[in-house]
Amino acid sequence: MAVAYRLIAHLGMDDLISSHLSARLPGKMDRFLLNPNGMMFDEITASSLVTVDPEGHAIQKEDEAKINNAGLAIHSAVHMARDDAQCEIHTHTLPGTFDW
Repeated sequence: MAVAYRLIAHLGMDDLISSHLSARLPGKMDRFLLNPNGMMFDEITASSLVTVDPEGHAIQKEDEAKINNAGLAIHSAVHMARDDAQCEIHTHTLPGTFDW
């Protein structure tokens, strides 16, 4: 998951705050990894990812303040609605959001 974040940054597909990636934890359908609030995509490591439940609680209580609420709202809804969704990538690139 951390490699995916860094690849998105390398390709210039991150936009500082509105892009998010998440991945369901294997064998735990109600848990997924999400980027922590305030970290740039090129800074994310495997140990910096936050494990959350669908209600938005961090599994590690010390990570509770790190939850990216914007990402949580979108990704939690999709993960809980789609059992087959193992990973979600939601980006806002300049070409994709440019107002012609």
